[in-house]
Amino acid sequence: MHRLYDFLRRHPTGVDSFWALLLLGLSGLTVVEGSGEGPAVVQAGTALALCVVIALRRKAPERMMLLATAAGVAQLAFDVGPNIWDFAMLVIIYTVASGNTRWASRYALVACVAAPVLATLRWPDPPEYSSAGKSVMGIVFLTVPFVLAWVLGDSVRTRRAYWAQLEERATRLEKEREQQAQIAVTAERARIARELHDVVAHNVSVMVVQADGAAYVLDASPEQAKQALETISGTGRQALAEMRRLLGVLRTDDSGEGGEYVPQPDVEQIGDLVEQVRGAGLPVEFRIEGAPRPLPSGVELTAYRIVQEALTNTRKHGGPDVGASVRLTYFDDGLGLLVEDDGRGAQHELYEAGGADGMGHGLIGMRERVGMVGGTLDAGPRPGGGFRISVLLPIKSGR
Repeated sequence: MHRLYDFLRRHPTGVDSFWALLLLGLSGLTVVEGSGEGPAVVQAGTALALCVVIALRRKAPERMMLLATAAGVAQLAFDVGPNIWDFAMLVIIYTVASGNTRWASRYALVACVAAPVLATLRWPDPPEYSSAGKSVMGIVFLTVPFVLAWVLGDSVRTRRAYWAQLEERATRLEKEREQQAQIAVTAERARIARELHDVVAHNVSVMVVQADGAAYVLDASPEQAKQALETISGTGRQALAEMRRLLGVLRTDDSGEGGEYVPQPDVEQIGDLVEQVRGAGLPVEFRIEGAPRPLPSGVELTAYRIVQEALTNTRKHGGPDVGASVRLTYFDDGLGLLVEDDGRGAQHELYEAGGADGMGHGLIGMRERVGMVGGTLDAGPRPGGGFRISVLLPIKSGR
């Protein structure tokens, strides 16, 4: 049954042709028996025209409406009274009203009112049975089926338009969801790129400094060289652990074998970071002001990465004998960071455009991080030499 229904839906003209042939057969019997009014030739021509209207109503509804009008005018002109083939007029009115051609729908509505009036005037009741009231009732009785056909067709058109609008909206929402997913993926990849930049830039620079120092004191002080190599080993393991954590989010398999990754760095680990930088040969003064307390994870990660990036750039661009200071200040509504050095100052502006090697993110990356948590960043040369980075990270309520 389902296959038959699908077949009929795929071949609407075939279905209409079947009903047209059935109507043509019934109309032929009427003409042959002579039960109709008017010339037989005109009856046959009118019946054939209206059967064509039924067969092609969905292929060319506007043209079939005009053909039905011509058939109706021919009936009026040659005194061919109403008959079974006139049922096609109801069908074509419904079809045109259910379509999207508005002029044709309005034309059909006018025809709904005009056809019964013209038919009543052309074929009135005998005088002995005729009266004004009966004529009006007859017109109303004939008009109701035509108007109902038009109303039904217009309702179908409205419902189709409604469903089409719903489908379009669903398609648009699906596309918007896909776009949002792509934006989320792009943002996540950008975040991972920033994280990897900070991890690699900091840890590799520490390893390079330690390796150079180990090579320099290898013969004169083996113990210092051994200590430097141990620092390189520990820094390398830390870098691998952080990179493994970052790249772990890119795993696409659902096996659940993602492994255990280290947590994201937080404010408490800034002290360890400072000790690591000191071990690499950069003197750093570290202070904490205010009462430490738990902060949102995004704020803590941003603070850690800002300090890491600032100290890395101080070591890379500050010149010889540079020193730095890091100060964390806990406010009621946020966290303040101040990282300063006494190096070459304005030359730090190199990493505004990516660093001296042209590969880093520098201040651009810092501003992106601070902007993600709604903070502010002020960076520039210090009076008298050196460079200063001042950051305020707000603690939003409800986070």
